[in-house]
Amino acid sequence: MRVLLFLFLLLSPALYAQDRPAYRLFTAAGQPVAYEPMLQKLAAADVVFFGEQHNDPLAHWLELQLTKDLLRLKQGQLVLGLEMFERDVQPLVDQFATGELTDDAFEAASRPWPNYATDYRPLLHLARQQKFRVVGTNVPRRYASLVAKGNLTALDTLNATTKTWLPPLPLKVDYELPGYKNMVKMFGGDAAHAAGVQNIIQAQALKDAGMAFFLNQARPDGYLLLHLNGSYHSDNHDGILAYLRQQNPRLKVLTISTVLQEQLGKLNKENQQKADFVLVVPADMTKTY
Repeated sequence: MRVLLFLFLLLSPALYAQDRPAYRLFTAAGQPVAYEPMLQKLAAADVVFFGEQHNDPLAHWLELQLTKDLLRLKQGQLVLGLEMFERDVQPLVDQFATGELTDDAFEAASRPWPNYATDYRPLLHLARQQKFRVVGTNVPRRYASLVAKGNLTALDTLNATTKTWLPPLPLKVDYELPGYKNMVKMFGGDAAHAAGVQNIIQAQALKDAGMAFFLNQARPDGYLLLHLNGSYHSDNHDGILAYLRQQNPRLKVLTISTVLQEQLGKLNKENQQKADFVLVVPADMTKTY
């Protein structure tokens, strides 16, 4: 027996070294955290932002698991918000969730993202099965594009119906938000490009403000709203959260960010404090597109 125990102890490090986890979870400070403790804290929030890498399969799988588990813990008092659907197709999202539209009819008319079938359709099918509401929160991309090519004043001529798909106008943009200041660095902050970069930031702000406005509208008292979006929209409690704080500062908001790292043993310093919880995925993880 002692020999067997000795061999087990001897081999255990080698077996552990061969372990290849698909992901790790960390707190903002870089402390490892298990899924269940994270889940319990998220369930106590009013709004949870899951910042994804749009082509990462692990994030999409975990979004589905988290939706199921939060639905159970909240006893059905859950609303799912999606950046991936725009406000003008909300009637179609509602009709699909209630079973009025088939898959083919919905996909033909709702302008789904190219990776909808693999990454988001399972969530909508879950909503149809479990009868909880799904809300598309993004402004129609054609109007964000209009701003990016010009500026926010391009929205002044839109009719009243169209403006219901946008956050309240005029929109005040805080160019000092860290995420927007970083965009200046990303796109070039010299004088020759200043106007163009400012327009891009205004388009981003239109999306951020729109998602904040519509998810806040969609959340009944006592419900948890789980919002899925690209991580840049919610990293560092910035972007959407900045506008949501203006509208409803009393909300308890928690965030998740998805990051890629070469190693999963610890959270890299540059990824610390990005969110309340950080999902670390291997840098060589296969992509959905």
